[in-house]
Amino acid sequence: MTVRLKTKQQIKDLREGGKRLASILNTLTKETHEGVSLLHLDQLAEKLIKKVEGKPAFKGYTPSAATEPYPNTLCTSLNSVAVHERPTSYRLKGGDVLSIDIGMIYKNLITDMAVTLAIGNIPKHAQKLITTAQEALDEAIRISIPNNTIGDIGNTVQTHVHKAGFKVLRELTGHGVGFALHEDPYVYNFGKPHAGLVLEPGLVIAIEPIISESTEYIIQRHDESFATADNSLAAHFEHSIAITENGPLVLTVL
Repeated sequence: MTVRLKTKQQIKDLREGGKRLASILNTLTKETHEGVSLLHLDQLAEKLIKKVEGKPAFKGYTPSAATEPYPNTLCTSLNSVAVHERPTSYRLKGGDVLSIDIGMIYKNLITDMAVTLAIGNIPKHAQKLITTAQEALDEAIRISIPNNTIGDIGNTVQTHVHKAGFKVLRELTGHGVGFALHEDPYVYNFGKPHAGLVLEPGLVIAIEPIISESTEYIIQRHDESFATADNSLAAHFEHSIAITENGPLVLTVL
C-alpha cells in the first residue's frame, strides 16, 4: 500500500475544486425529477464541469487494462444498482431511487462525491434507507481525526447502518483520492475500532457508505455496474475529505 499525503496548498486547491463540484451537484439535484432522462443529467454535468474550468474525472477512466474507458461524466445508479451504472435515455419515474456519483479534475487534482435522491413519492422504508446512508457518512466524517484509524471509520458506518436494520455492501469501498480517482487506502464500510491505517494530516480520502435494504452481497452486471444480489434497494453517499490537525475538512461542500 502506497499512501500519498497532500500538501496544504494541494488541499487548498482540492477544496476549491470540491466547492465547484458541490455547486454542480447541487444544480443537478434541482434538475432531477420525474420525466428527466439520465442522459440529460449526464450532458448537463459535463457542460457545468467545463464551465468551471474542470474536466470530468470519470469520462475515459479505465480501472484496468481489461476494461473499456468509461464513456460518461456521471454514474447514475437506479434502485437496486448500487454504483457505476451508466446514464441511458431512461426517464425517471415516481418511486425511483437514484444515486448520482460525480468526480472532477481541477488544477490536476480530483474530488469525488455522491448523493442518493428520492424521485417523487417513495415508500417509508426506502426513505429510511437513504437517510441512514447519509447519516452514516456524517458520522464517519465526524470521527475522521488524526490518530483515529480506517477501522474506526468502517466500524462507525457499519454500526450505524446495522442499528437501522440495513446492510453494508461489503465489497464496495471508499478510497484515497486527489492525485488519482482511486488511490490507497481502501476505506471500508466495516471494520474493527482502532485497526488499520492511522489517519494523519495530509491524508485525503473519499468516504462512501454504500448500503442495501437486506443483503451484504453484490453482483456485477453486463455494463460493469454493481447491483444488490437480492434485488433490494441500494443507497450511496460520498464526500471527499482531508484529514487536518484541526479535524476533518470536507472538500466537497459549498
